[in-house]
Amino acid sequence: MGGHVTGAVTALASELPDWVTLLRAPNPGPMTLDGTNTWVLRARPGEPAVVVDPGPADEAHLAAIVAQGPVGLVLITHGHPDHTEGSARLHGMLGGAHVRAADPAHTIGGAPLTGPGQALAGFGLDIRLLATPGHTADSVCFLAERDGQRLILTGDTILGRGTTVVAHPDGHLGDYLTSLELLSTYRGMPALPGHGPALADCGAAADFYLAHRRGRLDQVRAALDTGARTAAEVVAVVYADVDRSLWWAAEWSVRAQLEYLGRESDGGDARLDPA
Repeated sequence: MGGHVTGAVTALASELPDWVTLLRAPNPGPMTLDGTNTWVLRARPGEPAVVVDPGPADEAHLAAIVAQGPVGLVLITHGHPDHTEGSARLHGMLGGAHVRAADPAHTIGGAPLTGPGQALAGFGLDIRLLATPGHTADSVCFLAERDGQRLILTGDTILGRGTTVVAHPDGHLGDYLTSLELLSTYRGMPALPGHGPALADCGAAADFYLAHRRGRLDQVRAALDTGARTAAEVVAVVYADVDRSLWWAAEWSVRAQLEYLGRESDGGDARLDPA
């Protein structure tokens, strides 16, 4: 979700590496920006590709992924439906290519992703798992390398434009700050996000996100000191510059902030829509 920041948080990548293809799903919206980014990584022509985040169950989008075949592996950054809804259908369309996620519920045909630094079969690519919980409990990023060229696939942990929600209660702000600190060490590497344009420097983007989150925490503290008591009251003060149609999502982050500050939250869930 974009907060008061609507532009890119750091310089955009001038171009994608020649072993990366972006397929953007046709599901634009306030939570998905231009749509979900499906990334296709292929070490060399003829090698099986690795697909990151199939996106929604849109037949045309899934057909576009299949047209990039052969595909040897599908990876999931986290379990929200705009990233995973098409997984089962794609698994069948690809003849059973494994779909691997940290959450077993989103893993099809293979083993769930496990510990940090786990090496994944990359078909000529070096792909390693980075555990980056916070946006959701199951959020991960991937460090991918070919011939010394490295990049980070960030899912919704870092977006190409604006900032992301901490989807309380599944998401956790303390975990998220720790994940951003980890990503801030990947200096000078492009960030390929789950939504929005690719960024030139993952570390710089993580630095911005950390500063933004700490600034929001200061604002929440100030709102509490001046009498705000519920998450909704804090949102009305701290997120006054955000479109009111998105305040329901801002409440996720506020509940996470209140929990982090040791203040009581007023409940909530981790759905991607206000219905």
